[in-house]
Amino acid sequence: MEKRIYPQAIESVVMPEPFGRQSFDSAEKAVKALQALYDRNTKFLRDSFAELAAAGGDNGKRYRAFYPEIGVTTNSFTQIDSRQAYGHMPTPGHFSTTITQPGLFESYLVEQLRLIMRNHGVAVTVSESTTPIPLHFAFLEGTHVDGATAERIKRPIRDLFDVPDLDGTDDQIANGTFEVAFGEPRPLAPFTAQRIDYSLHRLSHYTATTPQQFQNFVLFTNYQFYIDEFVARARDLMANGGGGYTEFVEPGNVITKSGQSAPREGVAPPRLPQMPAYHLKKSGHGGITMVNIGVGPSNAKTITDHIAVLRPHAWVMLGHCAGLRNTQALGD
Repeated sequence: MEKRIYPQAIESVVMPEPFGRQSFDSAEKAVKALQALYDRNTKFLRDSFAELAAAGGDNGKRYRAFYPEIGVTTNSFTQIDSRQAYGHMPTPGHFSTTITQPGLFESYLVEQLRLIMRNHGVAVTVSESTTPIPLHFAFLEGTHVDGATAERIKRPIRDLFDVPDLDGTDDQIANGTFEVAFGEPRPLAPFTAQRIDYSLHRLSHYTATTPQQFQNFVLFTNYQFYIDEFVARARDLMANGGGGYTEFVEPGNVITKSGQSAPREGVAPPRLPQMPAYHLKKSGHGGITMVNIGVGPSNAKTITDHIAVLRPHAWVMLGHCAGLRNTQALGD
């Protein structure tokens, strides 16, 4: 006879109040709506988890909230300035994408939406998507949930909340292999919200700095002496007023501000991470990030896969073998 005791069945799914689709002809207002919806839904998940952990029980309910979604519909093959590489649709149709952390991507989103509105003369819509936010991605940066807290719930977390789904974190859109099903919207961005969230969490792990620190111009190297020179130059700039840069950030989010000769924020990690990053910051993410990727092509692929979601303007590899002769090929 079966003696095991199973958790009670899930009786209902609890969600925030539905968010009706809204139309905007202002990029700034659209991004504010995205931020408000994102903040509301992630707070709902955090609060629900905290209540379950505090109660220490299982109420037979599942908790779910969805990513915000931005959408735009065009009805014509609009003539666009051919010099523009982005900010327009290649074909008529409905385009949409899920959005995460609108605050981090505010400048990027506003710029893109302004161009779309100007080039096509259309409004954009903000709504809730059908993609659930994994609980792990709803916690604030730096939040630590110990095992004892989760154990008080007395039930597998995936029974009660959505968790990261690797099936939704591929690069089919960015690689150009994504096929749009009949009646489905076309992708509005190269990365989905869950794919972005996954990479943002990995960046903190690999580089020991938060995604908010990364700048739009990125240098990769596998030689420590390049890092040493970059750090020395950055510290000198900070000590002498910044030279247009606002602060210098090292692993552990150790921050030296313009006009300071030594850091006054953050704690250096006891050992460097796999690929430590250093950020010489300007307003609007206009500074320089330098990452020591160590040795091996797998590291290079890993870090570029994750930094790509931040949509940097440019990245360059610095190393003895960075420049190829005509007689060389990648891999030599």
